Amino acid sequence: MSNRVAFVTGASRGIGRAIALALGRSGYTVVAASTAIEANHEFVEELRAVSAEMLAVNLDLRSPESIKEAFGRALKEKGRVDVLVNNAGVTRDGLAVRMKQADWDAVIHTNLNGAFLATQQVLPGMMRNRWGRIINIASVVGQAGSAGQVNYAASKAGLIGMSKSLAQEMGSRAITVNVVAPGYIATDMTKDLPEERKQKILAAIPLERIGSPEDVAAAVKFLASEEAGYITGQVLAVNGGMYM
Repeated sequence: MSNRVAFVTGASRGIGRAIALALGRSGYTVVAASTAIEANHEFVEELRAVSAEMLAVNLDLRSPESIKEAFGRALKEKGRVDVLVNNAGVTRDGLAVRMKQADWDAVIHTNLNGAFLATQQVLPGMMRNRWGRIINIASVVGQAGSAGQVNYAASKAGLIGMSKSLAQEMGSRAITVNVVAPGYIATDMTKDLPEERKQKILAAIPLERIGSPEDVAAAVKFLASEEAGYITGQVLAVNGGMYM
């Protein structure tokens, strides 16, 4: 069992929720962050049942002030952050020819800038402690592209490049930086896709099923562990084989 502190962004639903619960069950003290998480009493109680010392903090990744405040609170109350999972993400889909700049900016600011600023908050402590795990949740779309998602694909491909560079910078301090790239996972983000699109995606998955948030959480749990100490700068695809 771990007594380490794990900070998970976008923790209130979908993949983030599964990650927070999986880490809590593995003995991590979980700091769960998302936009209005402190008011999400049902989730807070569910997480507290597996991570008694858990902390819920409101976090808006578009706001550098909010990021500083959330991490400042986590570091003050928990003393350190050993594991950072940059999971929060948004989509604003649309064809490039008609995409509004606001939709491009919203996705890049949250998914890429937000993850970078969050990472900056934990690096000094990890460097001091000479131990750390940074796990960035990208997407198969960041590897293979997706029509109608130029902004989302760019943000997730950016996360992959950022992670590889950071892994090179931080390796000498025993801080690993890795990416988990989910494929088609059953979440709120995917449930509204048209049925025809769902069937088309399913046909492209060799394992012939949609992934679950728990499939992604298991990969994150491994990369956060002591056992994964010699793995860094890698992209672990959890996609049923839809992109190889």
